[in-house]
Amino acid sequence: MRVLVTGGAGFIASHLVDAYLERGDQVLVIDDLSSGSKKNLSSKAELFEISLLDDRVEKIVKNFKPDLINHHAAQKSVRDSVDRPKKDADINIMGLLNLLEAAKKTSCRQVLFASSGGAIYGEQEKFPADEGQVTKPLSPYGISKLASEHYLRFYTESFGFRAVALRYANVYGPRQDPLGEAGVVAIFCSRLLEDRPLTIYGTGEQTRDFVYVADVVKANLLAEKQPSRFLEINIGTQKESSVLDLAKHLTQVSGRNEKIQFEERKPGEQDRSVLDISLAKSVLGWSPEFQFLEGLRQTYQWFQTQKTDHRDH
Repeated sequence: MRVLVTGGAGFIASHLVDAYLERGDQVLVIDDLSSGSKKNLSSKAELFEISLLDDRVEKIVKNFKPDLINHHAAQKSVRDSVDRPKKDADINIMGLLNLLEAAKKTSCRQVLFASSGGAIYGEQEKFPADEGQVTKPLSPYGISKLASEHYLRFYTESFGFRAVALRYANVYGPRQDPLGEAGVVAIFCSRLLEDRPLTIYGTGEQTRDFVYVADVVKANLLAEKQPSRFLEINIGTQKESSVLDLAKHLTQVSGRNEKIQFEERKPGEQDRSVLDISLAKSVLGWSPEFQFLEGLRQTYQWFQTQKTDHRDH
């Protein structure tokens, strides 16, 4: 197939690019490298280093004629969205609309979209949250992801697309950026390797549903095969882990003594987040394979290797 991956030099999408290439697809990546990195990207994928807000996107999409679009490009920081909601909406909503307007002029008929089960539901009313849970996002980031789902539904009903919105839990794994604030696992791995204290905002008792990136890739590949016109589907583990649990597990994996410093809780973050994955199991035939400790071990080892490689160079 001809697959267009937006944000393909980023953490999750670069793993998807690898999976598409491995099965023999032709892959085109659009990424402005604002948060992604060329070192994540296979040389077998063609890269256009531009923003989705760029007028040239239409021509690129029309020339490539994708069979499938996998849309991961985004402003992904909850805290940045609180500080700069207009920028968040420009990238996450207008960027999607630019892409879909271009796609409807091609033969592309399927879109996979990286949504956010963590941010869309807000403070959950039941645990775990299924897809019928009331959506009350607490941040502009969550609002922009929810609005994007509504736009996708509109395009499926109006222009013959099929689309799946994959509502991710907290994805972690190799290539996650330790410099942003969106990836607590990456940040903690990096700090442990530098013998710096782990910073926890609030009490550390807030919970998240941590899902390993290889499981997320598998969910994307299976999502192509489902026949619904439009589907929102949770991708997580259905297990809650607190930030304190994470610190303890990483200390176990790394063999280092963690030092924790607590700071004031940040606005726009919910207390508990865990996703019901019954629909993913029944419709996609998907369930996560990686246990939390194993995923953390592989992630920490990757960060360790990066640190060693960096020192060698």
